[in-house]
Amino acid sequence: MSGKNSSFAADLANAIDTQSDLPARPARLATGVLAGRGNRLADLASGSLVNRVVELVDPARCRMWPGHNRDYASLSEERCHDLIESLKAQGKQEMPALVRRLPGDPDHEFEVISGARRHWSVSWLRSHNYADFRFLIEIRDLTDEEAFRLSDLENRARVDISDFERARDYLRALDEYYGGKQGAMAERLKVSGSWMSRYLDLARLPPSILAAFASPHDLGIKHVTMLKPLLKPADRRARVERAATELAARRGAGEGGPFSPPEVIRYLKAAADAPKKSGSPKKSGSGSVIANANGMPVLRLDRQSKKSVTLTLLPRDGASRADVQTAFNEVLDRHWPAD
Repeated sequence: MSGKNSSFAADLANAIDTQSDLPARPARLATGVLAGRGNRLADLASGSLVNRVVELVDPARCRMWPGHNRDYASLSEERCHDLIESLKAQGKQEMPALVRRLPGDPDHEFEVISGARRHWSVSWLRSHNYADFRFLIEIRDLTDEEAFRLSDLENRARVDISDFERARDYLRALDEYYGGKQGAMAERLKVSGSWMSRYLDLARLPPSILAAFASPHDLGIKHVTMLKPLLKPADRRARVERAATELAARRGAGEGGPFSPPEVIRYLKAAADAPKKSGSPKKSGSGSVIANANGMPVLRLDRQSKKSVTLTLLPRDGASRADVQTAFNEVLDRHWPAD
């Protein structure tokens, strides 16, 4: 053994001997520390406490933050199916939800800033034969504005939150946190002004327009660029809103109609221009279009000669079956030889 190693070994032996000569500590001094550590180890072993800021709790102890950007009421087993199946497969929640403590509420201890789908899914599992599931949370100390930015940052890249939910959240935050200053809000969120404008335009669509769609959650910011021009001037907007209301009523009565956003937008575009007299043709590409009394396209006359007339039905542009029958009669009156 080298002299350096011999010296180290001697120092180590002396340290051990010195420690053994020290008087034993009173047992009562260790009781509090060891008991506290034992309790913490028991919590860790039981799974109720993961670490100082991450805990597993009963989801019933948590409520949604009013500023949460997800429409919690619209969540369902169908919308959360992928997450529910993932939780079942993993046997636990891998990613904690972000929460803050909620003083003064006798029914809830935490407020969920980000993680509504996780909260809904764990709650659903607990009520469907998975009573042992608990909600994994990470506790943060946040102001409302900080909570808004954190929630937005976490959810911005998610495909399971709709553009409409995000747009509505931005519109609320604009006045609540940024004094109505769109530029200041865009700068704080590190996004472009035009990007922010499209979301705010989506949130500001009239309720009558939103009702024309099967669900406002089907709308994206790409659709708002097609809808916004239909709302000016006032007379055009009035026709579009009237058509949207009629479409919503038809769907509510079970009469069907266009459902996908592109189909609804085509329907509203057809109503935007002043209505033409029934049966009056208007040019559309290579043929002329016969519209109903509200200006909705019904038939297109593609080609006509002395011996034949070629028609195309337009069933997706908003007209009813009765409109088609009326238009056919008008075509017959115009082109069928008199008896």
